[in-house]
Amino acid sequence: MEKFGLPLPLDTPTRVSVARHPVHPMLVTFPIAFFLGALACDGAFLWTADGFWARCALWLVGAGLVMGTLAGLAGTVELLAVEGIRRRAASWNHFVVAVLLLAVQAINWLHRLQGVEEAVIPFGMFLSVLGASLVAVAGWLGGKLVFEHQVGVGGHGKD
Repeated sequence: MEKFGLPLPLDTPTRVSVARHPVHPMLVTFPIAFFLGALACDGAFLWTADGFWARCALWLVGAGLVMGTLAGLAGTVELLAVEGIRRRAASWNHFVVAVLLLAVQAINWLHRLQGVEEAVIPFGMFLSVLGASLVAVAGWLGGKLVFEHQVGVGGHGKD
């Protein structure tokens, strides 16, 4: 059991990659930016009362859901297909928080469809803050996988 606290060997394969680069870390930057941008747009709407910002937040949450789903699919394949990743508690913690994030943002998006400007206060803003908090937790856990366990680092095929 102690070996699962050690970094993965450099020859650990990746199952979803482009030119030996894991796809999941490439895709997660988009939902992170979109979900945090939606929170910023909610703040701008509160500050200016300009409906543009509320509409912008709706689109950002929707785009974040699409890209988050794609990133989640790539990450799930890696989680289930690579034993060294699958056997680490940090991997499952990251997975659970990421799924919770997508669920919260799906509720956020559906809520905003009912009335874009009316949805911001208070429930939309609450969901955006909760989503940003979940982004932080999922990001911290993902960073733990990369920096402590070296998931997705090196050894993804030899030249």
